[in-house]
Amino acid sequence: MGHRSRNKQPPPEPLKENASPKKPGKRKADAVEEKAARPAKKAKDQTQKSKKASKTKKKRASSADAWEDVEDDMDVKAQARSLFEDSDGEDDAFVGDLDEFDMDDDEPLRGPIQAFDFDTDEEESETEILGKTKKSKQIERPSQIIPTGSNSDSDDSDADSDDPITMANMEARSRALDAQAAAEAELDMEEMQAAAFDEDAEEDFDMDDEDEQVEVEDVSHLPTAEEKEEEKRKGGPDVHVVQRRMRQCVRVLGKFSKRAEQGRSRSEYVEQLVSDIASYYGYNEFLAEKLFQLFPVAEAIEFFEANEVPRPVTIRTNTLRTRRRDLAQALVNRGVNLEPIGKWTNVGLQVFESSVPIGATPEYLAGHYMLQAASSFLPVIALAPQPNERVLDMASAPGGKTTHIAALLQNTGVVFANDANKARTKSLSANVHRLGCKNVVVCSYDGREFPKVMGGFDRVLLDAPCSGTGVISKDSSVKVNKSERDFTLLAHLQKQLILCAIDSVSPDSKTGGYLVYSTCSVTVDENEAVVDYALKKRPNVKLVDTGLEFGREGYTKYRGKVFNPSVSLTRRFYPHVHNMDGFYVAKFKVEKRGKNSTQETSNNGKVDTEVTGITETNVDEKGEPIGFDDEEDRPYLEEAARRRMKAKGLRPPPRTSTVKTAA
Repeated sequence: MGHRSRNKQPPPEPLKENASPKKPGKRKADAVEEKAARPAKKAKDQTQKSKKASKTKKKRASSADAWEDVEDDMDVKAQARSLFEDSDGEDDAFVGDLDEFDMDDDEPLRGPIQAFDFDTDEEESETEILGKTKKSKQIERPSQIIPTGSNSDSDDSDADSDDPITMANMEARSRALDAQAAAEAELDMEEMQAAAFDEDAEEDFDMDDEDEQVEVEDVSHLPTAEEKEEEKRKGGPDVHVVQRRMRQCVRVLGKFSKRAEQGRSRSEYVEQLVSDIASYYGYNEFLAEKLFQLFPVAEAIEFFEANEVPRPVTIRTNTLRTRRRDLAQALVNRGVNLEPIGKWTNVGLQVFESSVPIGATPEYLAGHYMLQAASSFLPVIALAPQPNERVLDMASAPGGKTTHIAALLQNTGVVFANDANKARTKSLSANVHRLGCKNVVVCSYDGREFPKVMGGFDRVLLDAPCSGTGVISKDSSVKVNKSERDFTLLAHLQKQLILCAIDSVSPDSKTGGYLVYSTCSVTVDENEAVVDYALKKRPNVKLVDTGLEFGREGYTKYRGKVFNPSVSLTRRFYPHVHNMDGFYVAKFKVEKRGKNSTQETSNNGKVDTEVTGITETNVDEKGEPIGFDDEEDRPYLEEAARRRMKAKGLRPPPRTSTVKTAA
């Protein structure tokens, strides 16, 4: 309520013209006449004055003290003028000189100040309202604290932001935003590189302090055999000790020549690190070493750490029944938080959280989507089936890839969904019916028999059975139940299946003639080694580009093994790099056999002993291989079968031929 509340006195009267001995000038006279002509403000209610009387007294006392503190020699005219010039109101600003006031008395100065009632909110004049709408200096400050570009760029962006958005300037504003984002990204990258450089510089700095040297020596110390035995007797090392030792081993192996302990070899550090990884993450030492050898030291730790984190929940839209946009809207209405996976697929959605079971919604039961890992999209995208083609899925259960193929075929052509395990065909058939796939034929054969059962397919998808080292986050039992024998048997089975899959493809297909080989494993034995084996055994096939926009290239050299250079066209996917299950995808093009392609020869021109079972000693004098006589071997095979049946308590059939005994 200002200074008018003192002793409940009425508003002060305006200053008289003769308050100053000086004659007012023309500008001041006009201002005085305008002020006198302006209507006076209404007085406050007595109730409001009584409520704020005590508060106003304190304000007047503080104001009086402030004026008493002003020194005599201070330029009072300049101080008062600055107060009036910084006020928000333009029309009510003071105009003229202060020479008309008597400086010996402070009361005349309080008169004009009392006219500015800052505490009231009732019935303000139009001039005061217009004055308050003016931007203050604080409002005019830039909104961005950290600059992202030059001053000129920021000024241009501010000027553009003030203009209204229209169709004419929309493109220019969009380009400006893109340029600003690119500049920010570049600045962030420079800061990250500078931070990494500073960190490396700090690590490489030679510390002269004796205490720090002792600490570094203790940290990089490797336990001896006696210390390891002591740890085993105590029930194993402490988790924090193992974690710290792993971190320091990685640091030492990064720059072994500078940080290694004297008298210790690199293999000792690697062995200790693998042992700590196995105990810390729960792997057997064989699998921990096998996976550790796939990556550099620092990246290997990231891979093992990523296997402890579950992968994102993803679903695939069934385009036979709905569109992704409609499905997303329906699920959002049910309380599901989701977004598209990425630009590489137009049917995938990633689910972040859901208030309803994502596998029991009405949309799921109606076949609008399929719960499927993002990595399972990749083989079908690489296969790229065309309408009216005959496609074979050699290992199809539970049907995620099969139904994806059927959707891409738009229910045309035919898809043969095969699985060797007959029990798994139940879930396969259920998903086929739920998703409305009408062009799928379900069968249960051993994949190695399929070329004899049926062939001549335009495209074949072989998602081979594997060790599952790429899906450890889903099945942690892989950490302990896989041995060297398992990898040997699986690799042998995969080599048989890929040869049968190649033979099932029709090289005369006008639109196809492709085979896609994929596994959910990251080991070289199940991936590059199998692909290289197929290239050697079938000269009429070659690797082609998978068509996938991301993924790492396959290994062409690995621990002394050299593969075909075209193996680099295959793609690898890792959980710590692509945030999806570990996966491997290779695409073959099957061509017509030439005249010399029927002979399965190796690179050096010798007969392949793995396929024929013939060694260099099993040749005659002319150099031709010696084969087996089936008629001569039949009696021995029948006799062996009779013995097995007798051992089982069965009645063997009568002999058709007798076995000749040596004299």
